[in-house]
Amino acid sequence: MALKTAKEYLDSMKKLVPRVYIGGKWVKNLLDHPVTRSMVMANSMMYALAEDPAHKEVMVATSHLTGEPINRNLNVARNIHDLDMRQEMALLTSQTVGTCNYRCVGCDALNSLAATTWEMDRDLKTKYNETFNKWLAYAQANDLAVSGGITDAKGDRKKRPSQQDDIDTFLHLVEKRPDGIVVRGIKVSQSGAIGSHETLVLPGGALREGEEAFALAFAVQNSAPGLTYICQYNAYSAEREMFGDDEAELGNPIYGQRETSTMVFDNVFIPWERVFHCGETKYSGRIVTRFAKAHRMNCGGACKVGFADLIIGGTMLAAEYIGVEKVAHIQEKIVDMVRFSETSHACAIAAAMRGREEPKGSGVYLPDDLFGNAAKLNIAHGFYEIIKNAGDIGGGLVVCMPRQKDLEDPEVGPMLKKAFAAAAPADKRMKVAKFLQHWSAGLHGPGTWHGAGAPQTQRFMFTVLTDFDAKKKMAKKLMGMKD
Repeated sequence: MALKTAKEYLDSMKKLVPRVYIGGKWVKNLLDHPVTRSMVMANSMMYALAEDPAHKEVMVATSHLTGEPINRNLNVARNIHDLDMRQEMALLTSQTVGTCNYRCVGCDALNSLAATTWEMDRDLKTKYNETFNKWLAYAQANDLAVSGGITDAKGDRKKRPSQQDDIDTFLHLVEKRPDGIVVRGIKVSQSGAIGSHETLVLPGGALREGEEAFALAFAVQNSAPGLTYICQYNAYSAEREMFGDDEAELGNPIYGQRETSTMVFDNVFIPWERVFHCGETKYSGRIVTRFAKAHRMNCGGACKVGFADLIIGGTMLAAEYIGVEKVAHIQEKIVDMVRFSETSHACAIAAAMRGREEPKGSGVYLPDDLFGNAAKLNIAHGFYEIIKNAGDIGGGLVVCMPRQKDLEDPEVGPMLKKAFAAAAPADKRMKVAKFLQHWSAGLHGPGTWHGAGAPQTQRFMFTVLTDFDAKKKMAKKLMGMKD
């Protein structure tokens, strides 16, 4: 079986027993808790989209290992068409669920590992690529939901990993055994790990000689002994808990805000058949860099563009419902929202089209680094402009609205219907206002800013990737200046 249905994925989640903590409670069943359920339902849609013939080209690929059809979230890009469909998948999934494709980070992580394990085997005569391909063929055959664990807790940023007062702030090797390794430490901001079958764990950054204990990449199963997930908890989590199944009161009723967790590894055993990097510090930075190269194209220039499409649609409805859709400055703001969004998407398309095999001979294609960084930096700033305009046009109701259910109250309902009726009834205005509140006053602004690396990282990459000497030579040549 190479492709699961959404129902089969949900059935598989009922069999898992991850150790999950959220809002002061231990969760026994992810589908029973309103917050964790929203994450699982979003993941189920990644399977449902692959079932839909209308989305087959985007959501389904052909495995280079077996020749079988697979979910694109488990595909290793072998050409620029694969890269283009990858960013189109990020766009489609965001437009569909209005939250994270929780298989996204895992997809970009496995592409990085496909490239770097091949390189390690070539240079060091290891067997990592063979091991990785066996695991990947298994994941593809069972259509596993795979998340990615990248970011370490890091501790004191002035200190290297081994210098920390508590080195558990970085994931590290505890013991090598004949049958595998034992690891300990903390990974933070892990999107969708609780509702995945497995998580691909990568090093958190470049490492030096002497830091071999931190040079780790492996696949860990969802319910591995010693692994604990501590979920994020915020005002939107509390709101979802309070309203439970009353979805009328929620901005994104089924799929929710982006759900993350802190993954705590307490002497977790990883068998060798799931270990893809162990101690080779020279290659840790390459794993992270290649992951970032893929993720900035997808997270920056496609995923958040899908969000922007939803926000623009909601903003236009808000304008229509109060009768200002023809006002010049309203139209100008909406055009600006489209401009920010589409220029970011253009950078993602360019990153895919300029993609190339890396390393040569590996058969793995990665996006163009400069355009990928441009996509991410552009949307990081542009997204705040988009949600600012959504809040501007949505008006004070976005943050001052009463409960939707108050419209049904026999005493205050008639007053609210009178107060908030305009070019559309009060219930429609309030529903749209809640939707825009979800975006403009929710978690997605900081999430867009920091996801795939904070903008300062992209600025640094521009200084590394741009050939400034070539630009100066062009200018000198045209003006007739000799060196």
